[in-house]
Amino acid sequence: MCYKARMNETSNDHAPDGAARAETAPPATPITALEATARSLSHVTEWVFDLDNTLYPRECNLFAQIDQLISHYMVSVTQLPYDEARALQKTYYRDYGTTLNGLMQRHDVDPDHFLNTVHAIDYSPVDAHPELVEAIRALPGRKFILTNGDVGHARSVLHRLGNADELFEDIFDIRAMSYRPKPLPEAYQVFFAKHGIATERAVMFDDLEKNLLVPHEVGMATVQVVAGEGFAHEQVEAWELQRTGADHVHHVTADLAGFLKKLP
Repeated sequence: MCYKARMNETSNDHAPDGAARAETAPPATPITALEATARSLSHVTEWVFDLDNTLYPRECNLFAQIDQLISHYMVSVTQLPYDEARALQKTYYRDYGTTLNGLMQRHDVDPDHFLNTVHAIDYSPVDAHPELVEAIRALPGRKFILTNGDVGHARSVLHRLGNADELFEDIFDIRAMSYRPKPLPEAYQVFFAKHGIATERAVMFDDLEKNLLVPHEVGMATVQVVAGEGFAHEQVEAWELQRTGADHVHHVTADLAGFLKKLP
């Protein structure tokens, strides 16, 4: 059983037009199962969750399957040797928020074809997690998913967790963002506008530290969901797992279910 959680990334100060804004990050600081500031979440009535490596643990390596398919997609689009295509993939992921955004801007790919291709994966590594499902169900107020993936992928994950899609008022995906992904401000703005999110009463959970910057700036509480200590994978670069202790990250946890059951 793999119950923990996961990853984050930085971006380039001189990223191309449409790319995610950069931040230079200091070395990661170690965490225990839970390290949090004193900020209370007792005021929260709007609960916003990322999907990948947040609602399921990075240790399941589900996203590693997607990552591998993206690499092969990069080869087919760019005609580069595999190692060069993969390096470019990671650059797009870092600088544009998603590889898809980079491919759309630089290679004019069809986003539906890309999404259908890279989500043709085996979902069995995601274990049922009744404790997490019940912890989310018990939260007061509305619950949402805000993901750079698509609705079909999200529903497949939620089904594996324990038919958890009924818990969420909406799965706001990359198509709903018009393919402008987190951490770009417009990704959040269209979500807030559609659902009338009261940001001062909201919290965002995400594995990527940079995806929590805009939520912090608009008054949301933030929680970074990270992989357990010692996690490493040959497909995951160091910058993807970085934890900097930045001020816009209010809480950090490697156990989402446990965090939700004992909210600060």
